[in-house]
Amino acid sequence: MSIRTDRIHPSWDSVLRPHFDTIETIGARLEADGAEHLPAHDLVLRAFDRSLDSVRVVIVGQDPYPTPGHAVGLSFAVNRDVRPIPRSLTNIYRELKDDLGIEPAKHGDLSAWANSGVLLLNRVLTVQAGNAGSDRGIGWESITASALSALGERGGPLVAILWGKDAQSAAPLLGDVPSIASAHPSPLSARNGFFGSRPFSRANELLVAKGGTPVDWRV
Repeated sequence: MSIRTDRIHPSWDSVLRPHFDTIETIGARLEADGAEHLPAHDLVLRAFDRSLDSVRVVIVGQDPYPTPGHAVGLSFAVNRDVRPIPRSLTNIYRELKDDLGIEPAKHGDLSAWANSGVLLLNRVLTVQAGNAGSDRGIGWESITASALSALGERGGPLVAILWGKDAQSAAPLLGDVPSIASAHPSPLSARNGFFGSRPFSRANELLVAKGGTPVDWRV
């Protein structure tokens, strides 16, 4: 799996270039195991194709959707034609409506959020098809840790949204960046604190309080 690095925005270069050898090693390992890994090689680093300076909110995910055709390189997102929309994303849309009154989109494409300064970053950037969590511990965590640390060093206006324990374990990497933590939106845990957590309005309130511009959460 030859992972493309040429779509990384130049502003991320100093952060990610020291990891290029690791990325190449990961790609060779995934190629050698003979299994299908997601997302496609040209989408693995998609989260970094917009500038570091543009990031106003970072939403930390775990790893890509393991269903073929779902993973697109942005945490929680899928392509516009994917049906049904993954249940975690359906729950995110439900909370978005309860929080801001935005009607659920009929698709799962979150590119509008990325264009509005939301970094949709999984801690692990690949997964074996049909095998959730399969690519943990092979090197991705150090790479995404560097990205989160760079955001912490850059500072605000910036807010982190951390859904679930895996995401919340990244909080120390972000330094003084304010975070909004709750249960994960998956069907197994959404009723344990995700619903009613109002992450979208709270993120905008924190951004404005720090002199920033609120995110347009419509998709």
